[in-house]
Amino acid sequence: MADFNITYHTISVLSKSLDLRMRKQQVVASNIANAETPGYAARKLDFEADLQRAMATPDVKAGNHNPRHIPIGTRGVAAVQGTISRQPDSNPLGDGNSVSVDDEMLDLAENQLLYEASSQMLKKKFAMLKYAVSDGR
Repeated sequence: MADFNITYHTISVLSKSLDLRMRKQQVVASNIANAETPGYAARKLDFEADLQRAMATPDVKAGNHNPRHIPIGTRGVAAVQGTISRQPDSNPLGDGNSVSVDDEMLDLAENQLLYEASSQMLKKKFAMLKYAVSDGR
């Protein structure tokens, strides 16, 4: 019998990727909505490196025998939240708004494509599980 842990890990990574891509879509949409707001600093959500690091690190759960002890071990993929950073306006002649609509639209399109790809992979993974459960029928 195949190890279900491999399947669960893949599903959890794809699911977390969808959650983070949705969050990134909201950040980019907020930037576009505030493109004309003076003094608005564009925000960027970075999570890819954190997600890769969580995937490469084994999920170790150590026993916590005393509630006053510091918990050790990794929290895994589920703990990845990403980091939102602000991009201040570097143009001294501008109104302080650092949103570039062209860059944001590019980020929006790229994020949408990656969201769709993750969604399709997750759909295929569930289809394979359904196929296996139904004995190939």
